[in-house]
Amino acid sequence: MQEQKKPVVAMKGIVKEFPGVRALSGVDLELLPGEVHALVGENGAGKSTLIKILMGVYTKTAGEVYVNGEKQDVRSPLHAQSIGLGAVYQDVNLAQHLSVAENFFMGQLPRTRMGTVDYKRMYQETRETLDSIEVHVDPKALVKTLSVAQQEMVAIGKIMHQKARAVVFDEPTALLTADETEQLFRIIDKLKGDGVGIFYISHRMEEIFRICDRATILKDGSYVGTVRIQDIDEDRLIAMMVGRNVEDMYHIQHGQPGEVVLKAEHISRGKAFQDVSFEVRRGEIFGMFGLVGSGRTEIVRAIFGADVKDSGKVTFMGKAADHTRPEQGIRAGIALLPEDRRAQGLALGMSVADNTNMVAIDKISRWGVIDRKKGVQVAESYAKKLRTKTPTVFQKVKNLSGGNQQKVVISKWLAQDSELFIFDEPTVGVDVGAKLEIYKVFEELIKEGKTIIIISSYLPEVMGLADRMLVMYEGHPMGIIERDGFTDDNIMRYASGKSGKES
Repeated sequence: MQEQKKPVVAMKGIVKEFPGVRALSGVDLELLPGEVHALVGENGAGKSTLIKILMGVYTKTAGEVYVNGEKQDVRSPLHAQSIGLGAVYQDVNLAQHLSVAENFFMGQLPRTRMGTVDYKRMYQETRETLDSIEVHVDPKALVKTLSVAQQEMVAIGKIMHQKARAVVFDEPTALLTADETEQLFRIIDKLKGDGVGIFYISHRMEEIFRICDRATILKDGSYVGTVRIQDIDEDRLIAMMVGRNVEDMYHIQHGQPGEVVLKAEHISRGKAFQDVSFEVRRGEIFGMFGLVGSGRTEIVRAIFGADVKDSGKVTFMGKAADHTRPEQGIRAGIALLPEDRRAQGLALGMSVADNTNMVAIDKISRWGVIDRKKGVQVAESYAKKLRTKTPTVFQKVKNLSGGNQQKVVISKWLAQDSELFIFDEPTVGVDVGAKLEIYKVFEELIKEGKTIIIISSYLPEVMGLADRMLVMYEGHPMGIIERDGFTDDNIMRYASGKSGKES
């Protein structure tokens, strides 16, 4: 049985202290050969700190680390690599200007008898490794020319080539499509079959329950427990993570929708979407669902003014709203919270206060002069309202967790007093606890008479939150489904282009 195997990694009593903060308090963790072991907890629970200690990025304050039964003081990532440890992060760490093969052999270039670099051997071994995981990438290709998914697969191939016995996958599917995710899972299965131990970190519960054998739960830097996945359900695991029972992940109060605030009539934009019509009512959560390439994001960008539609008519709050620039959407009272919050929704190098007031700068200005004190007060009020975890509002946004960054984006639009909030993939990269808090923000917005459009690729999320749902397929509207018609089969039939009738 798996429990009888000797751990490939054992971490005992790990403590990590930063100035004024104890990030880890006596954490224990074991990884067995050939198991996929989930490491779960809210943002700030200590997952990343623990992994960085294992990989030699941080030095532990106290505790012991064993790799293959031998006590180790892991001094650097290169040392971690040398003792059979590897890691694949969401932000792939490869030398962009070098070829795939050069990345595989970095620091250990093979030589010919003449003393020159043996490129033939490099390309051959790289190709053999990539073929073994069904990754079809030219070993001679520069990494910078590859897609994000291809770079991630190359990073995995590099670790396999180095014969790692324990591998960390940190949010590996965050930027992958469904097909790419399936390919990743096949690779993980192969690694598992080869006896490699895998630490798997993800906020996506469905992935943990699909591929993981055990899970270790951390909360506030402390060890909560280790469980076998087959012995626990999602609600119980979430309860252990957040420290409270979760009866229904998406249980929020829905109001009675009022008058129509947004009306789109036969709008089109090139091949992105064609002849789309729908209405959204005050106090409603209106969902948009569809597979990759369905046109959901393009529709809301056109309504906001980030993209220009080719034809059709949009009315917002009783007025024509055929926006061609984002500032028109902003002035009208429309807020767009983009999927890529880091690149499009925030100024990462600026403070929480500056980001909060960025759109509503006129509200804290007089005669063109910004009232900094008022700006700080506004930022502090929204940080308190949304329970944003930040030392102060002067903290740079890049230093916050994904969930707290999303709260700053929401604060920015609350400060503008927007009427329609468009959330595009609002909980991507957000931990369970922060998701619950964001859903409560939805509830509060609806109570205040605001209106929400939510786009999500995660069907349980959009089904759980929306009052009605527009389903798209390859740029075409397949129908609007009422809440009482929400079933997996019904919605996926629409999303696959197999039905075009409104319910």
